[in-house]
Amino acid sequence: MWDILRTGLAFAVDLGVLIFVHELGHYLAARSQGVTVEVFSIGFGPALLKWTARSGTVWQVSALPLGGYVRMQGWGGQDDKTLKTPGSFAAAPLASRAVIVAAGPLANLVLAFVLFAGLYMTVGRVVTQPVLSEILPNSPAAAAHLQPGDRVLDIGGTKVGDFGTLQSIIVENPDTVLDFTIQRGTAVFTTPVQLGEVSADGETAGRLGVVGKDSAVQRFTPPAAIAAAAGETAAQIRGWVGMLGQLVVHHQGLSDLAGPLGILQITGQAAALGIIAFVNLVAIISINLGLANLIPIPILDGGYLVAYALEAVLRRPLSAAVREAALRFGALLILTLVLFVTFNDLTRLGAIAWLTHLL
Repeated sequence: MWDILRTGLAFAVDLGVLIFVHELGHYLAARSQGVTVEVFSIGFGPALLKWTARSGTVWQVSALPLGGYVRMQGWGGQDDKTLKTPGSFAAAPLASRAVIVAAGPLANLVLAFVLFAGLYMTVGRVVTQPVLSEILPNSPAAAAHLQPGDRVLDIGGTKVGDFGTLQSIIVENPDTVLDFTIQRGTAVFTTPVQLGEVSADGETAGRLGVVGKDSAVQRFTPPAAIAAAAGETAAQIRGWVGMLGQLVVHHQGLSDLAGPLGILQITGQAAALGIIAFVNLVAIISINLGLANLIPIPILDGGYLVAYALEAVLRRPLSAAVREAALRFGALLILTLVLFVTFNDLTRLGAIAWLTHLL
């Protein structure tokens, strides 16, 4: 029972924080551009709790917590009255509208950076040490007589501080001889290692044949934490872009896409591991949410930004018929994606296999 309660609470905190920050980005940008915000809602459907701020914005928590929205005055309108109403979104300059729309995804990226930095300078970051926990048989590491427990200090003149750095160097140097500086017990020595290579999808990567399992919690000074948070945020963004490229070009990773049920399960697992794992996961999901919203699909923030770019090129707004058709297409595409990732979630949870067996 406690596991279920912890998972539900962690998921509610995760989802609530991410949605609130995303919509807060839109809200603050709208206020900064002189656009009136009528409603700020966490969730959809009937309002369970609401109050009106001095600015006139109605803040509310709604019954269905799967999402949220900021409703601005004149949003989606193109009639003469809307275009002339002070504080209307439609009446705002094109650049202001683009800033307001882009602010939501940007807020999620900023949140991830803040969470990483705060985590690193307080609790710390779990770092996998550059220690060879296992040596795979018949591997380049075995041929070089490396042993379990060896700590790699340097590879080819590059200092190695964690296992991720070791992996990056190996991957980038297929079929190459590199000098490894090894600490074995109290002894430190340098030995040449002939790396192997593996190929996949037309790309070749280096191979050493080792496993790293030794980890430790590392704390940072505030300046170092900020630098590490920036690096981690950038690395997550690069990884996400690379994953999207593999998904679109090679159709790889389709089975790995997760929906609400999958995120619920992962969030529960992270919460069980402790604060470091949970905050790290919230930051990663925040990056995913921000970048996913920038995909140029009508109905997402990225779709609106593409529409504004076309408006800038054409020097006139898109027609109402084109906008409506695009929104319908975007809604259909998102619905299809939701059904697909839900099927993935149910498959991972074993529900599809159970149903198949039952039938």
